[in-house]
Amino acid sequence: MIRLGIIGSTRGTDMLALIDAMQTKKLSASIEIVISNREHAIILERAREHHITAKFIDAKAVTRADYDELLSRELRAHAVDLVVLIGYLRILSPGFVNTWRNKIINVHPSLLPAFAGGMDGDVHAAVLAAGVQETGCTVHYVTEAVDAGPILIQKKCAVLAGDTPESLKTKVQQLEGAALIAAITHINDTKVLA
Repeated sequence: MIRLGIIGSTRGTDMLALIDAMQTKKLSASIEIVISNREHAIILERAREHHITAKFIDAKAVTRADYDELLSRELRAHAVDLVVLIGYLRILSPGFVNTWRNKIINVHPSLLPAFAGGMDGDVHAAVLAAGVQETGCTVHYVTEAVDAGPILIQKKCAVLAGDTPESLKTKVQQLEGAALIAAITHINDTKVLA
């Protein structure tokens, strides 16, 4: 069983898909801790509702490197095997990425490398502005370069004439949970972390 540490800043919708997959035995994993840089992030509330350790770590008044060291301490204290970024709205420091190399994954709301570097609604607006017919999500390893790490899995959906950034977000979010489950299962099955 793989031990997950989740870092997020927003609602944690994809975390709920992971929890459901663990409860129904579709994912051999446990969530050891959920950490957020936002004290009132809904992801923390959702973690507590599921009796998962939830911790706010304030990013104010510390450097990015020092903040990321605080993250690492918590993750190590909970014997985390794999760090999962879910709606995390900060760029990780090179030191953190190096410490957790090949042990950090992120879900991005586009088919990378297309629309890399954007976040949330901005990505979906860019997809619509570009006039592409297909979008989706990508689960990738995190490296020092934003949204440029090796791709683990992509899930796709059609972009329809009447789509808005909000409707695309809904469609893509429905793919993200399944993509994370598949990626974590692959990592677990191939013992990449060993």
